[in-house]
Amino acid sequence: MLKNNLKYFIFKFLLIFTLLIIFVCISAYSYADTISSKLSDSVLRLHVIANSDSTEDQSLKYAVRNSLINLMNSLSLDTTSKSDAINIINSHIDDFYNVAINTISSYGYDYPVSITIEKSTFPTKAYGDITFPAGIYDALKVEIGKASGRNWWCVMFPPLCFVDIDSA
Repeated sequence: MLKNNLKYFIFKFLLIFTLLIIFVCISAYSYADTISSKLSDSVLRLHVIANSDSTEDQSLKYAVRNSLINLMNSLSLDTTSKSDAINIINSHIDDFYNVAINTISSYGYDYPVSITIEKSTFPTKAYGDITFPAGIYDALKVEIGKASGRNWWCVMFPPLCFVDIDSA
């Protein structure tokens, strides 16, 4: 009888423990999904993809990134929302394109460039004390040449893109 009671107690304990683990996992997933969704609604990211993984193309990617961040910073000093930032980019899309093309040309390359605002999937990224969970975010996507190299991303609004480490 005692042996049956012990088996029943262990079974109940394991069942309750399993249900508790399932509840915690579902709650954590739901919380992370909610936070990611709210963040996604309020941030605009920059996503720059290099032509290739060569050292030269990776350096060019950073040069284009720096030029685009500088342009955005000069255009968006008083921007207070993601929609404002998107409107600024849309109204200056030719300027973004020309800055990218001119930067590429100044480095001696003639790669084509594609610039769009679209939804993109991003991994988790930390900016100092701020962590952005993985998820789908609106982004200014810049594809250089074949766009088959490593990519770089940051948060363009609110402005968390830093051209140099001293800015961070």
